[in-house]
Amino acid sequence: MNDTKNVRRRSLIAACSAHAIHDGLTDVIYVLLPIWQAQFAISLAMVGLLRGAYSGMMAGFQLLASRMAKRWGRERTLIGGTALAGIAYLIAGMAGGLTVLLFALLLGGLGASTQHPLASSIVTDTHEAGGGVKEALAQYNFAGDIGKTLVPGAVGLLLVVVSWQASVVLIGCLGLAAAALLWWLLPVAVVAEHDATPSARTVVGKGSVRGLRALNMTGMLDSAVRMGFLTFLPFLLQNKGAGTAGIGVALSLLFVGGAFGKLFCGYLGARIGMMKTVWITESATAMLILLSVWLPLTAMMAMLPLLGLALNGTSSVLYGTVPELAAPGKREQAFAQFYTGTVGGGALAPVLFGRLGDVVGVPTALMALAALLLLTLPLSYRVQTSLAD
Repeated sequence: MNDTKNVRRRSLIAACSAHAIHDGLTDVIYVLLPIWQAQFAISLAMVGLLRGAYSGMMAGFQLLASRMAKRWGRERTLIGGTALAGIAYLIAGMAGGLTVLLFALLLGGLGASTQHPLASSIVTDTHEAGGGVKEALAQYNFAGDIGKTLVPGAVGLLLVVVSWQASVVLIGCLGLAAAALLWWLLPVAVVAEHDATPSARTVVGKGSVRGLRALNMTGMLDSAVRMGFLTFLPFLLQNKGAGTAGIGVALSLLFVGGAFGKLFCGYLGARIGMMKTVWITESATAMLILLSVWLPLTAMMAMLPLLGLALNGTSSVLYGTVPELAAPGKREQAFAQFYTGTVGGGALAPVLFGRLGDVVGVPTALMALAALLLLTLPLSYRVQTSLAD
């Protein structure tokens, strides 16, 4: 019994560490893009290409990562992907030209593609026998936001005293250190995963194709609205009179609320169910987005932590539902499909709604985002009926 608890604890620590580091490596690019633009004298279109190279590879190869895990082992694939992401940043730190930098980002995205589907399934498999899968996935999800906050923030401070090349090399070393940590933690999890005795609380996937498709659409829309709102938020704040410092504070308030929202909503979903939680969080998000358009700056700033909680919280309960709909033996593939859809939706939304914002203005585009979010309500009902079947 103690061995099983130890495995669950170490597996969760490993998955949370992987999520924090990978999300940190992904979002630190936002800090580096202005520096790269100045360093290599590139256009904004090329800046977008650099960002899209990493996220596009990460989204596009998650299904391949789940297939590789069947051949090479889930733990080895995750450790190798984490090491590859670290090596990619080492290459980026030594890049003397744009071609090498672009290659490094493509390589980094390929390594990052292993994290979401494999770490999620490790958490699910090691916690299902004793229950608490949704709570564990909420903690895993929360860890990703911690990484998004700490790694870019630390690099931003580091850039004050050292060059961007040295900072990027240190990021690469962080990725390699994370791979070493996973190598130490995960083999224990592998041994006990097969020894765990199933209980009445074991998560048994229903293999519902329709339910999983509706869940994926829900996640895609949720991610699209989240990324679209984050894209428009600085411009909305500028329109209300906020300066650079005010925009930074506003984003921090939103991210802090979002981190705790992922943790809170994961537990809420385990208590009241997926559909009720989605209806509460998505309705609240739509309403709060509209309020952010209409409220003056001070009231909007005070509301942002609550908006962050609702905006980010839905994803935890959606992640926790994937194992319940996945077919037996296809959990990694189900997670890969889900994450591919959410990352893809998040990447596409800023482009589409950015164009809409150019035509009709930022406030109207934000209202359109709020309206789009309401489509998740009937989709979540469809997911709930699949769970009840």
